[in-house]
Amino acid sequence: MANEKKTPNKKPKLNPYWIYGAIIAIFIAMQLFNSNSLQDASTTTPSEFMNYLRAGDIETVEIVNKREAEVFLTDEALQKEEHKKSKPSTLLPTASRLPNYSFEFGDLQNFENDVKSTIKEQNLKTAVNYKTEQNLWGDFLIGILPFILLIGVWIFIMRRMSSGGGGGAGGQIFNIGKSKAKLFDQNTDVKTSFKDVAGLEGAKEEIQEIVDFLKNPEKYTSLGGKIPKGALLVGPPGTGKTLLAKAVAGEAKVPFFSLSGSDFVEMFVGVGASRVRDLFKQAKEKSPAIIFIDEIDAIGRARGKNNMSGSNDERENTLNQLLTEMDGFGTNTNVIVLAATNRADVLDSALMRAGRFDRQIFVDLPDIRERQEIFEVHLKPIKKSENLDTDFLAKQTPGFSGADIANVCNEAALIAARQGKKAVDKQDFLDAVDRIVGGLEKKNKIITPSEKKAIAFHEAGHATVSWMLEHAAPLVKVTIVPRGRSLGAAWYLPEERLIVRPEQMLDEMCAALGGRAAEKVIFNKISTGALSDLEKVTKQARAMVTVYGLSDKVGNLTYYDSSGQNEYGFTKPYSEKTAELIDKEISDIIEAEYERAIKLLEDNKDKLTELAEVLLEKEVIFKDNLEKIFGKRPFDSELKPLLDK
Repeated sequence: MANEKKTPNKKPKLNPYWIYGAIIAIFIAMQLFNSNSLQDASTTTPSEFMNYLRAGDIETVEIVNKREAEVFLTDEALQKEEHKKSKPSTLLPTASRLPNYSFEFGDLQNFENDVKSTIKEQNLKTAVNYKTEQNLWGDFLIGILPFILLIGVWIFIMRRMSSGGGGGAGGQIFNIGKSKAKLFDQNTDVKTSFKDVAGLEGAKEEIQEIVDFLKNPEKYTSLGGKIPKGALLVGPPGTGKTLLAKAVAGEAKVPFFSLSGSDFVEMFVGVGASRVRDLFKQAKEKSPAIIFIDEIDAIGRARGKNNMSGSNDERENTLNQLLTEMDGFGTNTNVIVLAATNRADVLDSALMRAGRFDRQIFVDLPDIRERQEIFEVHLKPIKKSENLDTDFLAKQTPGFSGADIANVCNEAALIAARQGKKAVDKQDFLDAVDRIVGGLEKKNKIITPSEKKAIAFHEAGHATVSWMLEHAAPLVKVTIVPRGRSLGAAWYLPEERLIVRPEQMLDEMCAALGGRAAEKVIFNKISTGALSDLEKVTKQARAMVTVYGLSDKVGNLTYYDSSGQNEYGFTKPYSEKTAELIDKEISDIIEAEYERAIKLLEDNKDKLTELAEVLLEKEVIFKDNLEKIFGKRPFDSELKPLLDK
């Protein structure tokens, strides 16, 4: 019937290796059948042979290849009891008579002399014959073996050169121009989906639309829309760019090629461009398809900016080929390119234009709501206490990326396990945040009493000044237990602001200088303990003057270059006179805040001393300790502190 299903052909395919094996087996069998191994002659020794010869039992002696003797007994000797077991046996019938005994002798001349003298003395009729045996098949095989090896090596090399895959190090030299992309398709089980990506609502919406376009193209093409050729994921490290790509690989029902930008880079000239061509060739063969290039800045860096490279830069050739493949003559529109980078400022402008990367999706650090969603995702496999509040955890981790939050959850589980707990509770997460932000506690570090006192007043100075200033971040806790490279630390919970005003930056700088100011007020001496504070303050003051235009003397100017072009220049974008003005303005801002911190601490010297004494006694103090000494902060009602839970 016409509609009958064709039965699949289940006949086994002929494997060429079976043919090779059959040929080898035939040669081995022929070798065995033509060798003496099929003849089972009894072995004897030269001395026993001489006894048999003297007894007249031997009819004929054949000397084979001048090294072995084959002995044929007389009919009378065969009837003797001692020769009963000497009858030869064979696997195949043969017309020639087989020897009864065989043995190897030493020197041929001595053996001949002994045999002939014995025959003469005993007047025997024993005949001595000579025979040369040749193994034609064995000699033939040995003769053609070099040619077989040469032909085999040649076939192996030709197959490796023509094959697409580069399996192992041996095939790398012949597949060096092939793409190293890993293919994910319907046969590959990718378990990551958009449900596993918490937060990033805007980025997910853009990416989901691309996946939806591949699944239902008619929905968009019916209105005249075209599929975007590329989407570039830009954002700080750890924000989930690669995770979004994994989700696309799990959600899209089309082939997904994944590789890193460094996979194109090789020491051989022209290899990068060849790999780009091979990658897009594979993708077009399986179109519609998605290509994901992680860390694209490895090959997408702006051309002509690398002054150390020669005139024929391999990375530039690779980038040129990528530009042509993404939007050139004969470009296949059914291949979408996803890329991720945290250095979008160094990418070539030709790569960033519409038509190549039509969409640039900024993946920013998560806000407090997104951090709560990320915590909920990472807390699923963890045995946590029932009263654990993810909202509280989100408030305790400002500025944390998704990777940082995953690290906090894992570190909290390890801390709880170390203490033998059955579940991970709130304190474990707080300890994990401290461990990640401040480093490992070093309680056994040797610190002299005078140093410990200086550290206590330094940290108390930070706490006091930040408590007195309106725009300084609210304090979480202060410790003089060494952590990481620091001898003491103060934890604050900064307010998440989208814009920052000059008074807010100045208050933060003043609070940072409170440690050195406290040393000056109490001991009338300063130390090297304020290094990190000075570094932070100097960067902040320089940003106020040169980036944000917040200095009255310099004016509304910025010397910040978002394109990153200044990285490769040797000249400053301002004159020497302006440089002196900038340096003086930065110094004036810092010194003004330092004097402000000193005045605040001098006015509250008794409270500063009381706080330092409590810190020396307890080593760790919290917000409650400051409230007992200073009273309630007058700014708390406006700042809405996040630690009241």
